[in-house]
Amino acid sequence: MGTTQFQNQQGDAQVRVFAGERVWLEDAALEQLRTTARLAHIRAAVGLPDLHPGRGYPVGAAFFSVNHFYPALVGGDIGCGMGLWRTDLRAHTASASKFEKQIGNIDGPLPDGLMDDALRQLDGIGIDHLPASREMLAQSLGTIGGGNHFAELQVVDEVYATDDVRIDRKRVHLLVHSGSRGLGGAILRQHVERFGHAGLSADCGAAREYLAEHDAALDFACLNRIWIARRILQAIRGEAELLLDVSHNHVLPARIDGVDGFLHRKGATPADQGLVMIPGSRGDYSYLVEPIADRHEALDSLAHGAGRKWARTDCMGRLAHKFKSDELRKTKFGSTVICNDKELLYEEAPQAYKDVDSVVAALVDAGLVRLVARLRPLLTYKKGAIAACC
Repeated sequence: MGTTQFQNQQGDAQVRVFAGERVWLEDAALEQLRTTARLAHIRAAVGLPDLHPGRGYPVGAAFFSVNHFYPALVGGDIGCGMGLWRTDLRAHTASASKFEKQIGNIDGPLPDGLMDDALRQLDGIGIDHLPASREMLAQSLGTIGGGNHFAELQVVDEVYATDDVRIDRKRVHLLVHSGSRGLGGAILRQHVERFGHAGLSADCGAAREYLAEHDAALDFACLNRIWIARRILQAIRGEAELLLDVSHNHVLPARIDGVDGFLHRKGATPADQGLVMIPGSRGDYSYLVEPIADRHEALDSLAHGAGRKWARTDCMGRLAHKFKSDELRKTKFGSTVICNDKELLYEEAPQAYKDVDSVVAALVDAGLVRLVARLRPLLTYKKGAIAACC
């Protein structure tokens, strides 16, 4: 762990980086972290072990500001996060090939049997003021999207907290990673067109307008994960209990060291909302961890995954001469990958990501988490045979 101080227009900003010796961090990511810490009103910045460069601002980071907040630090996928369900399906009889046939394609709109219920819930989150139509939201509800989003059926590989009754080796689990689809991007574009990247004073009308839209996007993203899970569970004929749902892209009111302000998380999982999942790539383990209480130096934040090692634009060139696309649809665990977008298949290859073991070990060594369980993939869904609607 390293700590530095940077001077900005309002005073000192403290910057901390949590990464062990085994975790590789790009210089570009560290420079983005330092540059962002110099923004006016920023009081603290944290880089987690999955830190990597983003579009102007780093991913795998958290920032605390006072009297002012920055929507651009949240990014366009407001509410992106993860939900974990424990199903009633038996792990020892689970078959990836059977699941693949049952799931088929879930990129399109929800089927009629689910859409009516989904629309009622959609109308309940207050969408009238959003820069997206009800039709657009309905079409994208229950769909995963592109990028690093996925749904994954998993089995428990190892239990560390043997006294934790929430863990069941005998059950298949479902992990869903998705966000607010096109809604968050529309909110950010509208904001940047009006205000650029200067952020907003906390007491102005525009700040209240943004936060209302932001909160609706958080609700939509959570609802989206629920309906992704519901359509998958319907397809595989399973029932499930929700174990956790957390967002890792948001800005929230917070009190840090006795000071009121705003906590921005960009690819950073909350450490103050109970259990969280830290997944690796589609060809790696996922870790269920419990945050250690009262460790606030990381701005109550944890890594949200392994973190990218290669830029998306580099992946095809690095891998296409080594692997045929069909070879990337199987992992070292023998698990299956559903992804009929060839470019995305290479962009999201396991080789493009850091080793999740080292990322999680850095959090353990820093005293930020306790290991609960390790899960391995059976089937990872990225994209079906047709393009997503939105």
